[in-house]
Amino acid sequence: MSSKEKKSVTILTESQLSSRAFKDEAYEFYKELRKSQALYPLSLGALGKGWLISRYDDAIHLLKNEKLKKNYENVFTAKEKRPALLKNEETLTKHMLNSDPPDHNRLRTLVQKAFTHRMILQLEDKIQHIADSLLDKVQPNKFMNLVDDYAFPLPIIVISEMLGIPLEDRQKFRVWSQAIIDFSDAPERLQENDHLLGEFVEYLESLVRKKRREPAGDLISALIQAESEGTQLSTEELYSMIMLLIVAGHETTVNLITNMTYALMCHHDQLEKLRQQPDLMNSAIEEALRFHSPVELTTIRWTAEPFILHGQEIKRKDVIIISLASANRDEKIFPNADIFDIERKNNRHIAFGHGNHFCLGAQLARLEAKIAMSTLLRRCPNIQLKGEKEQMKWKGNFLMRALEELPLSF
Repeated sequence: MSSKEKKSVTILTESQLSSRAFKDEAYEFYKELRKSQALYPLSLGALGKGWLISRYDDAIHLLKNEKLKKNYENVFTAKEKRPALLKNEETLTKHMLNSDPPDHNRLRTLVQKAFTHRMILQLEDKIQHIADSLLDKVQPNKFMNLVDDYAFPLPIIVISEMLGIPLEDRQKFRVWSQAIIDFSDAPERLQENDHLLGEFVEYLESLVRKKRREPAGDLISALIQAESEGTQLSTEELYSMIMLLIVAGHETTVNLITNMTYALMCHHDQLEKLRQQPDLMNSAIEEALRFHSPVELTTIRWTAEPFILHGQEIKRKDVIIISLASANRDEKIFPNADIFDIERKNNRHIAFGHGNHFCLGAQLARLEAKIAMSTLLRRCPNIQLKGEKEQMKWKGNFLMRALEELPLSF
């Protein structure tokens, strides 16, 4: 999408937001929006009319605004409800990310104990072993695709072990995850995604049957126990929560590790500074989260009550999409926002969201990234991009900022 084309566009569509072309120029587009059009109109197909939010202060305000709902049943009457776009939609959408209080609190409480500070720290040695094992496989080759060889397998192994899922199934999750986070309403994509989600539901049904017969000390067994108690978790909520934990448990961390590595490869002064001062790793991770936010756009929020924002009426049933990527580059909050600075002070990014839906796995993602990046830089001191940075391609994806691949030599 060229600058000329951008100026002539009055409404952005889902397909444009999901395009690779948009990802390539998104930061410049967001910069223009923050200056001149804080609310940008969206056309989201079957989901209706929406608004894209680009400024940090607006994002903070709306992420905790009680007039916005994640569960569309709290906005639409029975007659107004849209038909399901996918056959398996109801089975996979009854999770905490699509819920509002008090349901959200109930669902989050069921899994929160697995993500306490103490429980996460207990995973440190395991994550370190995984990181070393993955690098053992590629180091003799002096080359790897960071996404396939390191950034994807590390978090999927961790979350699989936490949930009690066979590791041999992890490649299937990659395909299913893409189908889940793909917002496309193009007929051919809908049909393909519906088929993939049908496979996922069948897998979950089989997995849950097995866990009922042979419960263990894993998170899925704990959720099944909550479901069997009746009042805490329905069957649909059980399947939806397992799906969410699988997808959210690895997808964002893949992007964090990949995007951070890419940023360091493109900013050699910052890479050298981190090598010389390893104690800057935590600060570097926070800057990577801000600079190339793993989740670019939030999931949908529905307007339950109309309100005015910047002189514009947001009507009931309007969709609100917040660009975390844009908010995290807001010049009013972050001095020299387009500069990657691993020593940035007062880094108040919202890469993990804000309010009730702040990412439950944020601490785990940070620990995985710290171990993954520290191990990578220690064991591969001469690491560099194989090819030019201009050749690296962002995936066409609505929610995520993700590279298709990141070839590295060392």
